[in-house]
Amino acid sequence: MQKRQLGKTDEQLSIIGLGGILVSNIDQAEANLRVRSAFDRGINYFDVAPTYGNAEERLGPALEGIRDQVFLACKTTERSNKGATKELRRSLKKLRTNHFDLYQLHGMTTQEDLEEVIKPSGALEAFIEARDQGLIRYIGFSAHSSEIAEQLMDQFDFDSVLFPINWVNYFQENFGPNVVRKAEEKGVGRLALKAMARSKWAEGADRSQFPKCWYTPVKDEEEAQLALRFTLSQPITAAIPPGELQFFDWATKIALDFKPLTDLEVQELENRSAGLEAIFQLAG
Repeated sequence: MQKRQLGKTDEQLSIIGLGGILVSNIDQAEANLRVRSAFDRGINYFDVAPTYGNAEERLGPALEGIRDQVFLACKTTERSNKGATKELRRSLKKLRTNHFDLYQLHGMTTQEDLEEVIKPSGALEAFIEARDQGLIRYIGFSAHSSEIAEQLMDQFDFDSVLFPINWVNYFQENFGPNVVRKAEEKGVGRLALKAMARSKWAEGADRSQFPKCWYTPVKDEEEAQLALRFTLSQPITAAIPPGELQFFDWATKIALDFKPLTDLEVQELENRSAGLEAIFQLAG
C-alpha cells in the first residue's frame, strides 16, 4: 500500500489507517484476525481512543508481535494535566505498549475546549511532559470545528491534525479546505476522518445496519470509491474509514489501487452532493 510522509516528521504512514472502533465489541480472536489482515495488506497506521468502547482492550493484544512495526495513535478527551496524564497511562496499559507514536487531544470543538487545554495545568502541558518522558513521540489533535482547529495551530507547534475531509462538506459547506491549507502552510501533518460519510441521518431513521456510524455512510461501493479517492486526492497523509467492516474492506481495496480523481470524477461527485445535508458546517 502507498505510504506518505506525516507532516514534518520522518514517519511514512499507509494512506489508510485502521480505526480502533473496527475491533470494538467483537471477540479477541476476530480482532486479532482483522488487525493482522490489515497489517499484511500494508496498513501500518492504527488509531484508537478510550471512548471507542472496548477497542483499546482488543487492539492491544491484537498488535502483539507487530507493535514495533506500526504507528500507533491514541487520544484523550481529558482537558486537564492531571486528567490527561491519568488517561494516557491507563491507555498505555490497556494497549500493552510503553509509548504512543502519536497522542492527540480528542474532539476539540469549543472555545472552552481550547482555553482549557492551553492554560497552565491544561492537557497540553501533560502532553509535553509525556513527550519529554518518552511516553509519546508526537503531539496532535482531532477537531470537528474549523475555527478551533485553526486557532489551535496558532497556539502550539502540533505534529498533526485529524479532521473531517469529506466530499459533501467540501462541496456544500466549504468545510475543510481552510484547515488543510493552514496545516500545509505550517507543516502540520494532515490526517482525515469521515471520508465515506454522506449526510446526517434522517429523523427516526433505522440505524441498525450501521451501528458504528453516527452519520449516513456512502450508499454503494462506486460512491465509496469516489468519496474516498476524493479525500486521498487532497494534500493529506492518510484517511481512517468508518468503523464498520464493510467500509474498511472497501477502503483497503480502494487504497491498494489508488488513483487520484480526474476532473470529470470531481464533477460527478459534486453533482452527487447536491441536496445532501453536510454533517459539518462552518460556524456563523
